[in-house]
Amino acid sequence: MINVEDREKIRQAYFNDKKSLRQIAADLHVARKTVRKAIESAEAETYKLSEPRPAPILGPFKQRIDELLKENEHLPPKQRYIGHTIFREIQKEGYQGKESTLRGYIGQRRQERRRPKVYIPLEFDPGTDAQADWGEALVEIAGQRATVQIFYMRLCYSRKLFMMAFPAQKQEAFFEGHVQAFRHFQGIPHRISYDNLRAAVQKVLEGHTRQEQRAFIALRSHYLFESYFCTPGQGHEKGGVEHSVGFGRRNFMVPIPQVASFAELNTLLLAECLKDDARRVDGQPVIIGEAWELEKSALRALPAKDYKCCVSRPVCLTPYSQVEFETNRYSVPADKAQSQLVLKAYPFRVDILDLKDVIASHARCYERNQDVFNPLHYLPLLEQRPGAFQHAKPLRRWRETWPPAYERLLAKLQTEDQGVREFVRILRLHEKHPAHLVEAAIAQALEYGCIHAAGVELCLRQLLRPETTPAALDLAGHPRLGGDLERPDLHRYEQLLMAGR
Repeated sequence: MINVEDREKIRQAYFNDKKSLRQIAADLHVARKTVRKAIESAEAETYKLSEPRPAPILGPFKQRIDELLKENEHLPPKQRYIGHTIFREIQKEGYQGKESTLRGYIGQRRQERRRPKVYIPLEFDPGTDAQADWGEALVEIAGQRATVQIFYMRLCYSRKLFMMAFPAQKQEAFFEGHVQAFRHFQGIPHRISYDNLRAAVQKVLEGHTRQEQRAFIALRSHYLFESYFCTPGQGHEKGGVEHSVGFGRRNFMVPIPQVASFAELNTLLLAECLKDDARRVDGQPVIIGEAWELEKSALRALPAKDYKCCVSRPVCLTPYSQVEFETNRYSVPADKAQSQLVLKAYPFRVDILDLKDVIASHARCYERNQDVFNPLHYLPLLEQRPGAFQHAKPLRRWRETWPPAYERLLAKLQTEDQGVREFVRILRLHEKHPAHLVEAAIAQALEYGCIHAAGVELCLRQLLRPETTPAALDLAGHPRLGGDLERPDLHRYEQLLMAGR
C-alpha cells in the first residue's frame, strides 16, 4: 500500500505530465494496478482484511466466549464474567492458549457490540435548577495527608459553582453544604437534582418516587425548594455537577493543597470558586459571573435564619464526667455535670447542653474510641483532690503542650504543703482569661517572685489594665501658675508647734 505522497506523484505524472501507466509504474517501482487505483482516487485506502485471520487455538472457543458475554446482560453488574473468569471457564473445556489472546478477542467483541452514548442537550431558565453531589480529594492538613469529602453545588443556568470540604459525608455535613451554598449564591434555586444518596433518601420506590429522610424534608421545607432524584445508575441526568466534580479537583486541588485546618481549606476553595466566575463556558455568550448576575433575581430569597445543621442525641454522663457519641468520649465541666444531657453534633464541632444552655463545646472527632478532653473541665475537681494531679489524664495531655513557665512555677510550688492546690487555682484563671495573658502573668510573677495565686492574679490585672503615665499639664493659659512661686517659710510651722506646747 502506497502513501498519500506517492499517490500524488502518480496523479501528477498521469494528469499533468501525460505519462503512460507503464512508464509511471517503471519510474516509481510499483504495480500498474496500484497506479490505476491512484488515478481513480486521490484518497488513501484503508487496509481491510479480505478474510479473517486464522485462529487455530482460540477459534473453536469463540462461540462459547460469545455465549458467556451475552449471558452477562442478564447478570448483576457486580457478578458478571470478566476476562479472567471466562479464561478459567474455557480452560476447563480444553483451551490451551494465552489469557492475553482471549482478552484481545473479548475487547474486540465488546467494541463491536458497544453503542456510542448520546445525550439530549439541555437548556435551563435562570434560577430554576441546581445540581448537588459529593466528590473526594487528597489534601495535606496540619502535615498529614488525608482524603476529604467535598460537597459540590452548581447552578444550571449560570454554571456558578460552590465547593466545601468535610471530614466525612455525614447528613449534617450535607445540610451545611446546602446552607453555605445558598449563601454563596445569594439565593435558593427552585429545584435541586441529586443521586439517591443516603443523607436524603431512605428508600428508592418505583419510578422517581422516593421515601425521603425526615431531616432532609425539614431542610427542604425550611428553604422551600423542590428535590429531584436521578434514576439509579444514571449519573448523566445531573451531568453538570458530575463534570464540576472532576473540574474542581483538577483545577483547584492540583498541586495537593497544604493547609493547617479545614477552615483554611474551605477559605481556599471558596476563593477559587469566586475566581471561576471570570471563566467563560464554551458556547456561552457571557462569563459565569455575568450570567449569575442575570440569574440572581430569579432565585428564591434566603430565609431570616439559617437551618441548624446538626444531629441531636440525649446522652448520659459517665463517672469520668464524659458523654459518648459515635464511640468517642467528650468531657463535661465537673462542676456543671448532670446525669441527663443533650449532645448536638455539627460537622466540625460538638456542643453539650444542659436544657438550653451550652456547657461544653469540642472540635468534633472523626476517629474512633478517642477521649476528647478539655482539661479546664476537671480543675474544680482537682482543686478538691490535688493528690490526683500527677496522674490525671487530661492534665497529663495538657502538660505535653503547655509553656515552660508553667513547669517552673509548678516546681517552685510543689515544695510547699498546699502548692499543687495553689497551682490548680492559678490554672483556673484560664476559665475567664485568654491563654496568652495567663502565660504572660505567670512569667511576670516568676520574675517578681510572687508565685502564689494572688500574685499571678495581680500581674494579670496589671496586664489587663496597665498603668499609664499621666500627660504633663499645659499651663500656657495660666501664666500666674507657670512662673516661679515664692517658697514657703517653714520656720513659721516650727513657731506654731512651740506655741502649742
